[in-house]
Amino acid sequence: MKRSKFLFSLAAIPLAAGLSPLSKSLNSLVNQNERSKNTMSKFELPPLPYSYDALEPYIDKMTMEIHHDKHHAAYVANFNKAIEGTAAEGKTIEEIFKNVSKYPIAVKNNGGGVYNHSMFWKVMKKNGGGAPTGALADAINSSFGSFDDFKTTFNNAATTRFGSGWAWLIVKDGKLAVISTANQDNPLMDNAETKGTPIFLMDVWEHAYYLKYQNRRPEYIANFWNVINWDEVNKNFASAK
Repeated sequence: MKRSKFLFSLAAIPLAAGLSPLSKSLNSLVNQNERSKNTMSKFELPPLPYSYDALEPYIDKMTMEIHHDKHHAAYVANFNKAIEGTAAEGKTIEEIFKNVSKYPIAVKNNGGGVYNHSMFWKVMKKNGGGAPTGALADAINSSFGSFDDFKTTFNNAATTRFGSGWAWLIVKDGKLAVISTANQDNPLMDNAETKGTPIFLMDVWEHAYYLKYQNRRPEYIANFWNVINWDEVNKNFASAK
């Protein structure tokens, strides 16, 4: 057989016989890597569900820009770094919280910052406020006596939280309860003082209000009721029951 015909025959063999064992092995490795990437995808900064100035005049545009684009973004970036290469990588944030005390403190601090802010943006909206309706309104009346009594209880939790933290409305043992947590802690964490399913929250870190209100936290808290998205809180309540 001539050399040129021999080389042509060799080149045609893989095409006739299909992929070689080496090619199959390489393809399998690539597919495994792609599956691994999908499983261990990084947490991302969610976009605001409204414009930066949508909550004016109660929460100012600059505060929203800094709060979302700087503070929340930093929590997301640092959370991804904190879980990289640990047993937490590839888990949902709720799964991580169930055993958060087993991980480095950076997982708790930044994971809380990611989760808390992601919920916070959603429970506010342009032209919000008013009062809840339906099953949530009934549950608030049952647990606190009235909506006004609930507001008083919640405002007190937000006002008296020393330093930085959050005020929460949670579902615990089938009933509503108001609590507050320090720093970026939340009631889903395994080491929370009071555990429950969060349905509503208020950020009382100074970066949430200081540009507009300075040290007047009670004024910020009073105005916060004008931006609440009760439709979202109702959805959270329905999911938590």
